[in-house]
Amino acid sequence: MGFFNRIIFIWGLLVLFFLVLDCEARVPTNRGFVRTKGTQFVLNGSPFLFNGFNSYWMMNVATNPSERYKVSEVFREAAAAGLSVCRTWAFADGGDKALQISPGTYDERVFQALDFVISEARKHGIHLMLSFVNNYNDFGGRTQYVQWARNAGAQINSNDDFYTNPVLKGYYKNHVKRVLTRFNTITGIAYRDDPTIMAWELMNEPRCQVDYSGRTINAWVQEMATYVKALDGKHLLEIGMEGFYGDSLPQKKQINPGYQVGTDFISNNLIGEIDFATIHAYPDIWLSGKNDDAQMEFMKRWMSSHWQDSRTILKKPLVIAEFGKSSKDPGYSLKERDWYMSSVYTNIYNLARSGGTVGGALVWQLMAKGMDSYDDGYQIILSENPSTDGVISRQSRAMTGLSHLFGLPHSNGRLSHWPHNAKHGHPYGRRHVNKSVP
Repeated sequence: MGFFNRIIFIWGLLVLFFLVLDCEARVPTNRGFVRTKGTQFVLNGSPFLFNGFNSYWMMNVATNPSERYKVSEVFREAAAAGLSVCRTWAFADGGDKALQISPGTYDERVFQALDFVISEARKHGIHLMLSFVNNYNDFGGRTQYVQWARNAGAQINSNDDFYTNPVLKGYYKNHVKRVLTRFNTITGIAYRDDPTIMAWELMNEPRCQVDYSGRTINAWVQEMATYVKALDGKHLLEIGMEGFYGDSLPQKKQINPGYQVGTDFISNNLIGEIDFATIHAYPDIWLSGKNDDAQMEFMKRWMSSHWQDSRTILKKPLVIAEFGKSSKDPGYSLKERDWYMSSVYTNIYNLARSGGTVGGALVWQLMAKGMDSYDDGYQIILSENPSTDGVISRQSRAMTGLSHLFGLPHSNGRLSHWPHNAKHGHPYGRRHVNKSVP
């Protein structure tokens, strides 16, 4: 080989070497399991504060292989906006595109759709919170379980028997086991061994009309949380609660939006097998007769109260697992939504920097183009809403920045000083959402 050819050969090797390095740098490295340490989330030994989103529809859409690009598109756009946690459903009970066709009978095609969702999340470095069942009728839920039990001859009084009837509890445990022990056909990893999954959720928004004290749900949570942890000791576990207070602290009931739903934020989350608490927040629905300022004041109280209780009573992290602004609200505008989200994010950032506890928030909800049938008013398509994308991206950077600052020696999980440009309560300011601008 001549001298010139050698130079070309060596140059080619160097180019190839740096291309490999670049590719490796682009591969997500968040491969550890998310843990908790006191009131903080921890990933690979460092504090983990995050910004995230809900996309409940992913498995349902991915059931059709020709539609899977929508799942990939949302994960890609979410990762570009710095979002690192996604909450979605690991259930579809009975009906169209059912994962569980009948008790213990599953559609492999739909399970492979869930395999795809998990593999795509892994590819984009996004952790998942996966819910086992719905409180509501959508995608089957408790109602479908009750119907199955009645068809099998069980004596059922109401949907609330879901929490106490042995047959119904057996159906639920069987589903939990099938999901946890599922072997992903794409990644080759069993679900319970996959660090892509951040946490399991017992139920989306559990409620119980026959017992508003919270004790019935408390007994169910204790039994099911113990069962989940016996099968999977690697992943975090949360209940899926909205945050309504019950009988354990009667004075806290005044924080509720005028009613109870049969849960008890304190006693339910004190169960040892529950790793962190969640709240959901929809003042536009719960306080629909109030103006925007009153709804925002409720939102601040709702977050602050649960932050304080998580920090001092539960001594566990807290996630605002659902919040959003609906386009169906009176007087809605994109500017109004951006203002609302920015205000919520600023409050979350301020609470998080005051000693951790609030790990992050999951906006409801991200979608791809061409998903009108899933439109519930709260949908956000990042590629079509650059201003909202900007609001979300800034919060992602702010929470990531807190993670790094909390990881510094002697920080003790709280900041004694603001980041250099956080004069107005948020490190990236609020210039992008001036509510008063017409």
